[in-house]
Amino acid sequence: MSLVNRPLPALYGICTASAKTRAWWLCRDGNLPSTSRISCTEPSNGGSAMELEVMDRNEQTYHENSSASEDEDDDEEEAVEWSKDELDAISALFDRPMRQKPPKPPNPVRQRPLPLPLPHKTRLPNAPAPKQHIRLAARAALSSRSSFSDQVCKNPEVLIGIAREIAALPPESDVSIVLDRWVRFLRKGSLSMTIRELGHMGLPERALQTLCWAQRQTVVPLFPDDRILASTIEVLARFDQLKMEDALEQCVPSASRAVLEAMVSGFIRAGKVGLARKLLEFATINKRTLSPSVHVKLMLEAVRTPEGYGLAAALLDELGERPELHLRQQDCTAVMKVCVKLRRYAAVESLFGWFRDTGGRPTVVMYTAVIHSRCRDGRHREALSLAWEMERHAGGLLDLPAYRVLVKLCVALRDHERGVRYLARMKDAGFVPTGDMYGGLIGGYAAEGRMGRCRRLIREAELAGVKLERRLLSRLSEMGVEHSQL
Repeated sequence: MSLVNRPLPALYGICTASAKTRAWWLCRDGNLPSTSRISCTEPSNGGSAMELEVMDRNEQTYHENSSASEDEDDDEEEAVEWSKDELDAISALFDRPMRQKPPKPPNPVRQRPLPLPLPHKTRLPNAPAPKQHIRLAARAALSSRSSFSDQVCKNPEVLIGIAREIAALPPESDVSIVLDRWVRFLRKGSLSMTIRELGHMGLPERALQTLCWAQRQTVVPLFPDDRILASTIEVLARFDQLKMEDALEQCVPSASRAVLEAMVSGFIRAGKVGLARKLLEFATINKRTLSPSVHVKLMLEAVRTPEGYGLAAALLDELGERPELHLRQQDCTAVMKVCVKLRRYAAVESLFGWFRDTGGRPTVVMYTAVIHSRCRDGRHREALSLAWEMERHAGGLLDLPAYRVLVKLCVALRDHERGVRYLARMKDAGFVPTGDMYGGLIGGYAAEGRMGRCRRLIREAELAGVKLERRLLSRLSEMGVEHSQL
């Protein structure tokens, strides 16, 4: 049935429903209009048109509700009345200033972190900076925090420069010409480095003049100071200008420990082992305990000659009788070397065990000393096991004395192939094998009758510029190796 042939009531219902639906979308305020004119025109046969007026019941209900609410508000405004006291109380509340909380101090933990530095200012150089540049940078950073006088009294370059200016003075001039210009920048202990530098230059008289000048200063007191006094005494004792051999017993009770140790060091460097030993005896009598480093220095100086072995053994016993032994790593290694010369191999082992028990980490030099001690004692297998331990801890970074000891150990074990491998490793590391290393391996191969190996090592030694012993060459010539091949 087509739309044209429908009856009029059905067509009226369809038109009314579609008109209501479109009216909701066309109105901007969401309310339906009061009236809607809907025209329905029959599309064909020129049909009849009719207009319908439809009242919106929702709109009528809305107007009725709004008028009722306005009447209720008017009734409430007429019922509520404010008294004068209430109005005054409310106005007083507005006139009172509001109470403000005091501001809290900033919490340093919760502050915003500083911004990161720019990349172009933190870029590292391509190569590692030398130590000199690092020291200069550290001094430049320190300069902003300290005054100029503090920089001068602690700056080694300035203090060494003062010593050079003093050394450049004519012999008839006094050191006050230079030191008076720097007096306001100096502090106690500053001139100790200057005095030591004058001692390195071979000027003990200038060092003594510097000490006398420091004693005369009153505006800026520089004396008494044990550092200046100890440096001067060490320089004078080193150059044999300390005329107090007869007064040692009187100066020991009153002198400080730093002064006594400086005096002993000066006597040791001057080669006066007897005076240094006498000073240590006076210190023991007066119950003055000096540093173990002083005993170690005296032992090393004493074992330079066979006549001093007895003194070194006595000093070693005195060092072992101390209730508490405080030795630095280099001092412990030096004592081990002295014990090897004295053939005190048990002392080397006990000292090595004590150093490891106290938490020390042995170096390559200490391992080398202990391996050499075990080789001298005839315990080659134990020395080889310690050599493996040294290679593990050192990571293959050995020095020339370590390679020498290892090659001698291989010769003693008759493991010459291992010794040749050590030679190759040390040449790869940049070291040149010595004559005794080549001589030991060549002698070992010659004893086994392996002349081909001997000729190869001899040729390698000649190319390296190493001279072999004449006794070894004559022995090889007697065994059939011609000199033209050597």
